[in-house]
Amino acid sequence: MTDDAHTTDSAAANAGSDAPPDDEMDRLLAEFDALEATVDSPAERERVRTARRAAVSAARNAGVFGRVVRGFDRGDLAEAFLGCVLFGIPMFVEGGTNEVGRFLAAHPLSLVGTLLAGVGLVVGILYVADIQDVRVQDPFFGVLPRRLVGVLGVSLLTAVVVMTAWGRVDWATPLFALADVVVAFVPMSVGAALGDILPAT
Repeated sequence: MTDDAHTTDSAAANAGSDAPPDDEMDRLLAEFDALEATVDSPAERERVRTARRAAVSAARNAGVFGRVVRGFDRGDLAEAFLGCVLFGIPMFVEGGTNEVGRFLAAHPLSLVGTLLAGVGLVVGILYVADIQDVRVQDPFFGVLPRRLVGVLGVSLLTAVVVMTAWGRVDWATPLFALADVVVAFVPMSVGAALGDILPAT
């Protein structure tokens, strides 16, 4: 095998995905390069190159899990929206949503705690649970991750719009309406987070 072929392998490894290469894959390929430099016989070099190509092929054919998830574009927003709607429809039609909302409206600390718990669940799914390797890229104001803002924003907006349009909330009593929206928002945000990262796009 020629050096040109070896260079082609390296280019293929880096071009296997639209996303930047995973750091772990970079390290693995560097190890293969270092190993190839230490062997003397052509047969051993060929075995190293074969193993290297197999690693690149395995990375290309990797499934949903284990990829690096970067950025947040319209496709990600659509996935988050689909996830939040799937988790939200039962909340929109179930009377228990309003029952819990009435309780939360009468207990403001529980209302705030429920809202914070929903945000915490999303943060945990995206950045703590290691379901995917989610990277923060170009955060708003240098602090707020775009993915987190997008997932929470689309969930909250969808909850407000659908529950209002379907007559599930009455904004003449804003505290009760807000409490109902928060009850629906929590599972919807979980659905949005999972819908966004599981396809690993």
